Amino acid sequence: MAQKYINDGYLVVPEVFDQTTVESIQSEIPKFRDGTYPIQDPLNLVDKDSGLLAVHFPHWVSRPIFETLNHPRIKEVLQVIVGAHIPHWDGRVKCMQSMLFLKPPGFPGQAWHQDERFIPTRDRSLVGVWIALDDATLDNGCLRVIPGSHKMGQLWPTRPHNETEEFDLSDESYGFNSDDEEIVEVKAGSAVFFNGYLLHRSLRNLSDTSRRALVHHYMNAWSNLPWQIGADRLVDAATHDHRMIVPVAGDDPYPERGIEASPNEVFIRPWGDGMEWGDWDA
Repeated sequence: MAQKYINDGYLVVPEVFDQTTVESIQSEIPKFRDGTYPIQDPLNLVDKDSGLLAVHFPHWVSRPIFETLNHPRIKEVLQVIVGAHIPHWDGRVKCMQSMLFLKPPGFPGQAWHQDERFIPTRDRSLVGVWIALDDATLDNGCLRVIPGSHKMGQLWPTRPHNETEEFDLSDESYGFNSDDEEIVEVKAGSAVFFNGYLLHRSLRNLSDTSRRALVHHYMNAWSNLPWQIGADRLVDAATHDHRMIVPVAGDDPYPERGIEASPNEVFIRPWGDGMEWGDWDA
């Protein structure tokens, strides 16, 4: 498993969640629209016709989603792959982000991108865990990846795209050969573990049902995380350590730094005509 992850940059693990867990997470989704959970909604779109593409940091308010962060099967895999490339790594892992993608029928995917651009790590240990809450298929916009594109630790340049029928408004990575793209179809409850440098994308949902997925991001707990949510100032990337984290495997190596409390609200990513959004991780 570790060797495949190191070579390809991604790993498919079937049946990470059983049906009961999948249904438990699905039952949480309406609570982000009916007022059960507090949300950051500056445009007051929750009660309007604009659809909801994603919820950012749902684990901040949803206990069932929070409890999936250290799900035994997820933790088992993470303790093998997160630091498989790091000599003397002791298996400690932390989580810094969760996202809930709803992707209703007709909603766009996201163009080629690398998660490391949005969540920088110091040791190339970022791992995204993409968990299907519905069967992810070619028709409804499953993940697509370029195996091995993570190996050199290269962050490709980005630019705006003009494929607004296919992708959301986030810009696209470019400059590489995408001929080796692989389509990753998975059953509900299965997970795709992928490296932060792996180039990946998804296309528009052409089916008549939603393609829902829960995504968590993890990294080596020993590595500082020079990431600020909504940063409005420069930070010392060599020493800054974002502390709004959840220790998942092993103790926090830096207990003296404390853990920052999460805000009691989530960010939503709506979608509709006239939306203008900056860079988002998908």
